[in-house]
Amino acid sequence: MAFQMELACILQSLEHKSILVTGSTGFLAKIFVEKLLRVQPHMKRLFLLIRATNDETARQRLQNDVMEKEVFRILREKHGKDFYSFIWDKVTPVAGDIACENLGIEEKSMKEEMWREINVIVNVAATTNFDERYDVSLITNTMGAKHVLEFAKKCVKLEILLHVSTAYVSGEKAGLILEKPFNMGETLNGIMRLDIEAEMKLANERLRELRDNGASRKAETIAMKELGIQRARFFGWPNTYAFTKAMGEMLLGQLRENVPLVIMRPTIISTTYREPFPGWIEGTRTFDVFIMNYGKGKLRCVPIDRRMILDVIPGDMVVNAMMVSMVAHSNQPSLFIYQIGSSVRNPLCISMLIDSAYHYFSKNPCITNDGKPIRVSTLTIFNTMASFRRYMTLRYKIPLKGLGLANVVFFQHFNRLYRDSSRKYNFINRLMGLYEHFFFFKGRFDDFNSEKFRAAMKDDGMVDGMFCFDPKCIDWEEYLMKIHIPGVVKYLLESKLVK
Repeated sequence: MAFQMELACILQSLEHKSILVTGSTGFLAKIFVEKLLRVQPHMKRLFLLIRATNDETARQRLQNDVMEKEVFRILREKHGKDFYSFIWDKVTPVAGDIACENLGIEEKSMKEEMWREINVIVNVAATTNFDERYDVSLITNTMGAKHVLEFAKKCVKLEILLHVSTAYVSGEKAGLILEKPFNMGETLNGIMRLDIEAEMKLANERLRELRDNGASRKAETIAMKELGIQRARFFGWPNTYAFTKAMGEMLLGQLRENVPLVIMRPTIISTTYREPFPGWIEGTRTFDVFIMNYGKGKLRCVPIDRRMILDVIPGDMVVNAMMVSMVAHSNQPSLFIYQIGSSVRNPLCISMLIDSAYHYFSKNPCITNDGKPIRVSTLTIFNTMASFRRYMTLRYKIPLKGLGLANVVFFQHFNRLYRDSSRKYNFINRLMGLYEHFFFFKGRFDDFNSEKFRAAMKDDGMVDGMFCFDPKCIDWEEYLMKIHIPGVVKYLLESKLVK
């Protein structure tokens, strides 16, 4: 009963609270901040940590990179000319960086005020590039989690720390993937030699070696990216992002002591389903890379199992789950893990995405710079990576060798053809290398803990209301054709559409 009563008064529970949000210039954090301000304008204070040199620069970034975005349109319309007076009355931009101790906050009075006043901390800050530089990803995704936890321990009124991770910390497991925490040093392939301090040292030594040898900035970046992928795959993770996020979870679990902690693991986050309006997106999400390149005519074949389940969850549903869990677990000195996805309750088959993309762009083709419509064709599907690699060798690699020889010896006009083919070959190879583990992924993410929330909300009549995060309510075909793909086109694709 107490659990249901908490769910029934989420808004009241957030009233007069001071909340810190990190990563506030990111996609998910913007949806979260917008909803907080829209549904609970009586918060005491919303501190937004923004990477900036000083508070004035942070204030400018907040206005330009956050509040001016389309996602705040409904809130701007609601407050009209008083929008910014409302914002500055509730929101405090704070210059800082989770990569640093005390979150990089220099001003002593600001730190002390935050430690004295903050009730809730929501850590959304992360670098989400699959092949980020190893040093950058470690500092942000791994050590950043530790720095946020250390800051949280100094907040005397803290009720809850919510850390946003990713469901793909589980790697490439098949079957039902449970909502279970990581133990320190645990790996996905059983190699029990993972030492986070040793990984930090390795990254720093490699960086120092590169700089001592006079490596260019580009060469340094390439080498540090390669190191991240190598270390991730050595321990069983598919990419640097998932690996460093997993290590961040390990540090939180080991060091949290009695801090109430929720770890939220969303799957692939997609365009908003309902709030503040359908279809908003910012930044390229995982499978949107393929939608965009297919629409532009750059992607004509893909290695994938058409029966594969693509685990997608709209951004506003993730935010709803975050807000519900914040309230439900306040002042409970335990660790709670929630996987927020759709693969168990309402699976989306990849074949539906492929077919929807074809039908959408057939009716609404992108156009080239010279005004010509880009005609899409049905994708050629390869059932295995081996068959795809054979195709790439025959289609591009062998002809490229011939073109290269011909270019040098005979035909100067092959220059552009050679460069275009080479770029396409390298682009496709890099894309497939980064996303290979998604193409044949056979895991399903258990969401038993989330389902308990949804059951309680259903009992209270809230399941379809303000805090809905039930994927069962999504009609995937309608969502893809009328919400998601149009949103990707509007907010991510630069090409105009032929009407």
